[in-house]
Amino acid sequence: MRLVFAGTPEVALPALDALIASDRHEVVAVVTRPDAPAGRGRRLVAGPVAERAEEAGIEVLKPAKPRDADFLARLTEIAPDCCPVVAYGALLPKAALEIPAHGWVNLHFSLLPAWRGAAPVQHAVLAGDEVTGASTFQIEEGLDSGPVYGVVTEDVRPTDTSGDLLTRLAFAGAGLLVATMDGIEDGSLRAVPQSAEGVSLAPKINVEDAEIDWSAPALRVDRLVRACAPAPGAWTTFRGERLKVVSAAPVADRTDLAPGALAATKKAVYVGTGSHAVELNWVRPQGKKPMRAADWARGVRIAEGERLGG
Repeated sequence: MRLVFAGTPEVALPALDALIASDRHEVVAVVTRPDAPAGRGRRLVAGPVAERAEEAGIEVLKPAKPRDADFLARLTEIAPDCCPVVAYGALLPKAALEIPAHGWVNLHFSLLPAWRGAAPVQHAVLAGDEVTGASTFQIEEGLDSGPVYGVVTEDVRPTDTSGDLLTRLAFAGAGLLVATMDGIEDGSLRAVPQSAEGVSLAPKINVEDAEIDWSAPALRVDRLVRACAPAPGAWTTFRGERLKVVSAAPVADRTDLAPGALAATKKAVYVGTGSHAVELNWVRPQGKKPMRAADWARGVRIAEGERLGG
């Protein structure tokens, strides 16, 4: 099939690479978000998908909005058979959905209908799911509600961050997306409507959501830290300044610390929660680079009775 691939960030690259390498399909163009300011100079920089497409000599389309008339006209001229999508980052209007003969097929990083929305992997980690996966489905105007072509499953490991899990899903999902394109092309695959039961939503986790509540149980704190890594980053406050908690681990045998209370040794830093303590492994003070928590504690000289959080 003639494919127009839609995607923007690095997580979409394994799927794009797999489709480019396929001997059954041709990626004739890529749709991606416009260049965005980055770095200290805030100069406009192309996204990872745009860069990879340009390296491969593939036409790149960067509409400000997918409903733009010029974009819709160009997509009509290209006449794709199907448009596979991975983390494109914009809602597609009905006019765009109707152009390819086989529609737009999204690779979504959850086992639908679970975790519909922008942050499925983060919410799977936050909820303590033991198994998650990826799904390919036909995009319709509802939020991740279209019929499903196929799924792959992936175990959530006890120490997984969202970044760890998303990396594995990106590669597993790439194979699923290629197989889905193969099945659509030869007619062997039919999309099945999603169940009306088991629907859960995964809205974007913003900075405010990432603040650590030290009165919560240690298990909840651990999940929040892992779910928010690498972004937006779980955080707390210390002496009135924001302190990011890059990694931490529950310590089941230490229950002597009140929520937010700090205790430091030469090699370790502990914080009390609503249950048992957690050990801080890596932190990032405001305006500084990540550092080992023990090094941070030595530098700030934690006084008796000091705590994290408000």
